[in-house]
Amino acid sequence: METTLIVAHTDGDGTLPKPAMEAVTAATQLVAEFPEARLIAGIVGGQTWNALEQIAGCGAVKVFSVSGNDFALARYSTDAAAVEALARRCGATLVLAPATSRFSRVLGGVAQRLNARIDTHVTRVSVVDGSPATSRWYYRQRMEAVLQRSSRPWVIALDPGCYPPWQGQGDLPAAESLSVEVTDTLRRTRVEGFRAPQADEQTIRPDADLLFVAGAGWTKKQRDGRVRTDEAAALILEFLRSSRASLGSSKSLVDLSGEGQAVLPFLTHLNQVGQTGSTPRHPKGLATCCHGEEPHVVGWRFISERRAVNLDPDCGWVRGKADVLYVADAFEVIARVSELLAKEPKPDG
Repeated sequence: METTLIVAHTDGDGTLPKPAMEAVTAATQLVAEFPEARLIAGIVGGQTWNALEQIAGCGAVKVFSVSGNDFALARYSTDAAAVEALARRCGATLVLAPATSRFSRVLGGVAQRLNARIDTHVTRVSVVDGSPATSRWYYRQRMEAVLQRSSRPWVIALDPGCYPPWQGQGDLPAAESLSVEVTDTLRRTRVEGFRAPQADEQTIRPDADLLFVAGAGWTKKQRDGRVRTDEAAALILEFLRSSRASLGSSKSLVDLSGEGQAVLPFLTHLNQVGQTGSTPRHPKGLATCCHGEEPHVVGWRFISERRAVNLDPDCGWVRGKADVLYVADAFEVIARVSELLAKEPKPDG
């Protein structure tokens, strides 16, 4: 019998982050396909009662929690000790966890402590020929592989955005609090505080509904023969503030600074999407001043609705790569859209 442990951590407000809720959905679907498996839930955090309510109805036969001030914030030593204790307590053969920044840095160490095997960047868990299997992409998202392992325990880190968040209802067994000894050695690392950019300065928003991609065309000569990089930067930032979109970019635009050319000052390699960057999973994507060839298409593989703005009616986006192509000047389009968005009532908060 496979004992599947879905392990998750809370955010600062005591609730589970979206990737954790997606992992709960993955775990419930796996157990539904695999009658011989049983599901156990484990929660790590400062306080866990809100998180326990979120996973109600998931079908877990047991629930364990590791809570307290020592587990409220991300710290390798305490997080690794907590996940290890949960896995040992329930005798987990499969450990399914969301690949958040907090858990991604500890799961490898946990696998080593458990003498387990680990697979990361997993996009789906399923049952193939009566055994659990994982799916992940290789070669810049061009090939999907289905993997199975006979070795146990097996730790699986599930990439965000692959499943809908869990929204079930129902009862949940009473949580059993698991005591994990936290020695002075484990407390040597202290979290002194957080530094984060202002909300209006944040350009990478993984949960945004729209991915806005700026191509190198923004920094080239425009129809009037001028290079309008400063104007482009102002237009893009205003659009991001108004739309709350996430900003992506092509490698060519990110790398322009190394060529001594004018650049958009807020772009870094973290914004890079496509064949040489990240593979986003936003519901919608809007490409502007991008040529739309293979590097962009690879990066947009999991975006449901793809649109583009380009002055060239024969650009790469026309050839079956975009659902809609607007043959227009991106400067004019984005300025007008931002103007319309500014007139919309702002949501609460």
